[in-house]
Amino acid sequence: MSDVVIRSTENGPNLVIVDGKVVQAWCRCGGSTLMPFCDGTHKKNGFMAKTHEVKIR
Repeated sequence: MSDVVIRSTENGPNLVIVDGKVVQAWCRCGGSTLMPFCDGTHKKNGFMAKTHEVKIR
């Protein structure tokens, strides 16, 4: 079974990590034009949030 981690980066997207490799970046700021994926808008709109991590086994 694969190890899956969802890591919320500081002031940035949620990273989906499978077996140690980042496979997707999901928007947390709500401003992406590529929802649900991150397009970097958080850098322009002043989004601020803490880090968090969830491991799925």
